[in-house]
Amino acid sequence: MLGAVEGVLLSVATSEALLGIVGNTFIALVNCMDCTRNKNLYNIGFILTGLAISRICLVWILITEAYIKIFSPQFLSPINIIELISYLWIIASQLNVWFATSLSIFYFLKIANFSHHIFLWLKRRINIVFAFLIGCLLMSWLFSFPVVVKMVKDKKMLYINSSWQIHMKKSELIINYVFTNGGVFLLFIIMLIVCFLLIISLWRHSKWMQSNESGFRDLNTEVHVKTIKVLLSFIILFILHFIGITINVICLLVPENNLLFVFGLTIAFLYPCCHSLILILANSRLKQCFVRILQRLMCSEEGKEFRNT
Repeated sequence: MLGAVEGVLLSVATSEALLGIVGNTFIALVNCMDCTRNKNLYNIGFILTGLAISRICLVWILITEAYIKIFSPQFLSPINIIELISYLWIIASQLNVWFATSLSIFYFLKIANFSHHIFLWLKRRINIVFAFLIGCLLMSWLFSFPVVVKMVKDKKMLYINSSWQIHMKKSELIINYVFTNGGVFLLFIIMLIVCFLLIISLWRHSKWMQSNESGFRDLNTEVHVKTIKVLLSFIILFILHFIGITINVICLLVPENNLLFVFGLTIAFLYPCCHSLILILANSRLKQCFVRILQRLMCSEEGKEFRNT
C-alpha cells in the first residue's frame, strides 16, 4: 500500500501524464489536419508531429510501467516483458530527443543571422543536416540495444521479492547507463550549441539595431527571443526529466522504495506536460487552434447553462 505522500505524488504524476498526452495529441492532430488539408508535409509539421507522437509513447510507457510496478509487480516477472519495455523505452526516448534537436536546428537555420560560409552552406542544405541527425540516431540505437541484450542475457536484471533489481557494480551500471544514453547526450549537446549560437545571433542583431537607431518594430528580434525561450525551456525541463529517470534507475538499486520512485516519476513528467503547452503557446497556428477550441467549449457550456435556466 502507498502512504499519503506517495499517493499525492502519484496523483500529481498521473495528472501531468494526462496533460502531456492531451497537449501532445492536440499538436499531432493539428499538424496532421494541416498536412491533409494542404496535401503536403512541411519539415516543421513533420518534426512537431513526430515530437508529439514520441512524447505520447514515452508517457504511456512510463505511466504503465509505474502503475504495474507499484500495484502489480508480478506482471513484470517474465524477463521478456522487461526486455520489451527496455527496447520500447530506448526507441521512444531517443526519438523524442532527436525530434526536439531537429526542431531546434530547423529554427536555428531559419532564424539565425550569420555570414560564415559553413552556416550558409548548411542553410541551403537543410535536408543533409537532417540526414546526418538520422545517422546519429541509428548509431545511437546500434550502441544502446546490445547493452540491453547483454544485461538480460547475463541476468543482471532479476525479479526478486516482488521487485526488479539490478545486480551489478555501480561502475558497471554507470558505464551501461552512459552507453545506453550516449546518443541522447550527443543530441542534447547539439541542442545546447544551437541555443548558444542563437543567443549570439540575437545579441549581434540587437547591437546592429541599436547602431542604426531604427524606430520600427523589430519582428526578427521577437522571433529570436521567442525561439530562445522555447529552447531554454526545453533544456531546463529535459534536465529535470533526465534527473527523474535517473532517480527511477537508482530505485533498481534501492528496492521497495516507492516514495523515491514516485518522486522521480513526478519530476520526469514535467517535461512532456509543460513543454507541449509551451510549444502550443509559442506557435501562432497551434495557439489559434487552441483558442478556438476553448472558445467553442465556453460557448457550449454557456448554451447548456442558458437551456437549464
